[in-house]
Parts: sequence; structure tokens; C-alpha cells
Amino acid sequence: MFVTKQLERKLAFIAGLLLVITYLTSIPPFLYHYAPIVNDPGYILGAGADTRVIWGAVLELLLIISNVASAVVLFPILKRVSEIAALGWVTARIIESAFIAVGILSLLTVVTLRQDAAVTGMSTGADAGALLAVGQALVALHQWTFALGPGFVVGIGNGMLLSYLLYRSRLVPRRLAMVGVVAGPMLCTYAIGAMLGIFEAGSVWQVIGTSAEFVWELSLGIWLMVKGFSATPAAAAAPAAVPARTVTLDLAGAAA
Repeated sequence: MFVTKQLERKLAFIAGLLLVITYLTSIPPFLYHYAPIVNDPGYILGAGADTRVIWGAVLELLLIISNVASAVVLFPILKRVSEIAALGWVTARIIESAFIAVGILSLLTVVTLRQDAAVTGMSTGADAGALLAVGQALVALHQWTFALGPGFVVGIGNGMLLSYLLYRSRLVPRRLAMVGVVAGPMLCTYAIGAMLGIFEAGSVWQVIGTSAEFVWELSLGIWLMVKGFSATPAAAAAPAAVPARTVTLDLAGAAA
């Protein structure tokens, strides 16, 4: 695919906009929409706040779309730097989105079970204990999908792979790309530590482990929208330079 300068600018703006959308669609569910179901162990037996949770799921569906779309939009540019690394980033985005989708399904299942229990009277009968255990298991599943998807996988994809591609190509200032180079391993370290029980959710280590990645992705999105790419990928110019040099040498050899 041949990408012109004008198309590069459009792709940069669209990619930046999609990265910003990922923030607008991921933070509200985490901080607000899912709070009743995540923080209340007995949610499945109570009155519930189903509409609030469902709207959070809708936002995360938009998050999945913007996640994958941002990688697809940038792929024609990044593959000129390293097709393997660019494809790896697209794959990481898809895997992250798969984890998010599983998390959405787990919480929507809790909502459905709560509504069914309210209709059939299970929430006050002998089966209430079993229903409560199922609800808590589904919420725990959601917590793990968040830790492994937006946690660990994002550290590899958006952190390590994307920042490496942008640092090597100078598509954005290297100082900006270095934030991602540092943020990726930090996020992965926190995710692994949380899995092993070394770090607790809400601790200062979570803030340290995730803040750099937060700054990296948001700054990158805004930069691409406002400034676009700083340069053409260095690897993109190489194929054109080799044939020109070969023709020159051939002419010189013929003259001799």
C-alpha cells in the first residue's frame, strides 16, 4: 500500500483520535459504571443498578472498536519500520480486546442472573447462597480480565512494541517515545506482581506501575491529532535509495 504525505497526516489524526477515544470509553466504566457491581459482593441479590452497568458495557464495546481500529489505521505506516513488530502490535490490540470482551460478558451475566432471580424469587430462597457465589465468581473473572488485558497485554503492545516502532522511526519525538519504552515494562511488572500477590490493587505500586502508561498513551493520542508524524519512517526511504545507487554504479561500470 502506497501512503502519500497527505494520507499519512490523515492516518495520524485518525489514529490519535482513536487513542483518545479509548480513554473516553475506558475510564468511566472503571471509575463509575461498574462500581456498584464490583464493590458490592451481594449485588446479584440486591436491587442492583443494571442500567448503569449496561451503559458501562456499551462504552467498553466502543473501546474494543477503537482499540482494534487504532492498530489497523497505523499498521500501513508502522510496517515500513518493522512489519513483524507492527503485526505484533495489531495482535496485542486484538488480544487485549478479547480480554475486555470476556470481562463485559461476565458482568452482563451477573446482571441477567440478578434480574432472573428477582423474578423467580431465588434471591430470597435456599438458592441465594449458590447464586451469590456465582455472582462473586463472575466479578472475580472480570477483575482478572482487566489485569491481564488492559494490564499485562497493554504493557507489551502499546508499551513495548508501539514505543519501539515510534522511537526507531522518529515518527514522534524520541523523548515522547521513551515514555512508552519505560512505561511498558513498568506496567507488565505491576501486572505480574499483582498476579503473584506482591502488589495490592489501589496501592502506591499500582499508581507507579500504571501512571507512566497512562501518560504515554494519552500524550501520543494528542500529539498525533495536533502534530501528526514528525518524519517519514527511515525504513520507508531505504527501498527507493537502493535502486538509484545500483543504476549509478551500472552506468559508471559501463562507461569504464
